[in-house]
Amino acid sequence: MATEEPAYTVTEQEEPFELRTYQPRIVAEVMVSGSMDEASGRGFRLLADFIFGNNTARSGGSQKIEMTAPVGMEPSSEKISMTAPVSMQESEGRWRVSFVMPSSFTLETLPRPNNPAVTIRQIPESRYAVIRFSGLAGAKKVAQKTADLQAWLAQKDLKPKGAPELARYNPPWTLPFLRRNEVMVEVQ
Repeated sequence: MATEEPAYTVTEQEEPFELRTYQPRIVAEVMVSGSMDEASGRGFRLLADFIFGNNTARSGGSQKIEMTAPVGMEPSSEKISMTAPVSMQESEGRWRVSFVMPSSFTLETLPRPNNPAVTIRQIPESRYAVIRFSGLAGAKKVAQKTADLQAWLAQKDLKPKGAPELARYNPPWTLPFLRRNEVMVEVQ
């Protein structure tokens, strides 16, 4: 069974880059601190706890929520201007890690997190520039892909609306050459 991903349409493609328009979506997210790797693990565990049942369903009790992809991560900031995936630089050691919720849920039907560290928000339709790559998403590789994406944005005269994010699509046991990663940035 395939893992659900956020719905989008590709409006321009120039390998390995794409411009995408994402449909509105709901995310569960947490703010965590540490290095990119530490924050990624910590944030993933908190969000997995929520979707595996540490929640309160509308009908009472708890409800398991299906895993979706990607797991997103970005440096935190005072202004929330982006959604979905992980960034290249820390913002005072704080990171926003997010899971996109299955499209079958609305804000009204989604179970509520029992852990106050987990928050839910709806992301409106948005346009992203994306570069896709395989392998491990270490800081050095992510920084290079971010620079490549920023150069492509400049070439296309596209203006970013926020910080770049890293999206990871595969479970940790996936062989590196089979992994799908993306650096994304919302554009005006």
